Parts: sequence; structure tokens; C-alpha cells
Amino acid sequence: MAFAPTAELEQELERIVSRYPSAAAACLPVLKECQQANQGWVSPEVVAFVADRLGLSTAQVEGVVTFYSLLNQQRPGEHEVWVCRTLSCALRGSEELLDRCQKKLGIVPGQTTPDGRVTLRTAECLASCGTAPVVRVDRDYHENVTPQELDRILERLLYEG
Repeated sequence: MAFAPTAELEQELERIVSRYPSAAAACLPVLKECQQANQGWVSPEVVAFVADRLGLSTAQVEGVVTFYSLLNQQRPGEHEVWVCRTLSCALRGSEELLDRCQKKLGIVPGQTTPDGRVTLRTAECLASCGTAPVVRVDRDYHENVTPQELDRILERLLYEG
């Protein structure tokens, strides 16, 4: 199925492209907008659309998609849980939090629960070192996360929506 942008998305893409010195420079922000419009992921159809829209090869666009971890190459779950792995977080227990996530969700980083509710991810840094360990759920940051708090967060995602 082809990716068909709305008129609003086309307007936003035009605005984005106009701010950059070249189409290639606009590739990342264009991909981010298209990902949002495509249920949170960059499908092969989105890659083809962006390549055509910007006059790039699909290989160039795929290179951007595979480089940036915030561009999803598979459809994510309804919620994304990011566990920070940087040194500050690791020293304050993020490895235990990640293990707890894996056991509770039954998946490893990069996977989505079978019911499609949660995708587990790791981040090299979520830029909140002073409040480690940090877990990001969708766009919300949870700082100084304890194992008990993580359990409550995961229960809410799995059973309350």
C-alpha cells in the first residue's frame, strides 16, 4: 500500500524543505514528519515517498533511517518504553530496570509485546543524568525510577492503556 500524505502533511513538508539549503539536508525532519503520519514508523513506502519527494535515492534515505534510532523501521507498540543505559543511569540501577522490563514484558529491547501494546528500547543517553536512572515512556520522562515505580508504570501500560 502506497504512502499517501494528507494535504496538511504536504504543507508541513514544503515548509520543512524550504528551511534547508538542500533536499538532502531536509531528509531527517521530513522522515520524522512522515513517520508520525504513518502510525509511528518508516515503512518501505515512506522511504520511497521521501526519496521521490526529495530527489534522493532510496539507499540514501534508508541510510538515514538505519542510522537514527528514533526512526522506527518496524511499527512500534502503542507505547514505547526507553531505558537509559548511560553511565550515570547504569550506576544507579538502570540494568536492573531493563532486566525487570524484559521479564515483565517478555521481550528484549527492539521488540514489541505480542499484543502490540509496548515496544522496549534502550537509549545511550536520555539527557537527565542528574536524575538517574531515567525511563522514558512515550514522551514522558520518569526520573529517579525505583524498581517498584517501574512495576507500576508497566502495569499501567499493560492493563490500563
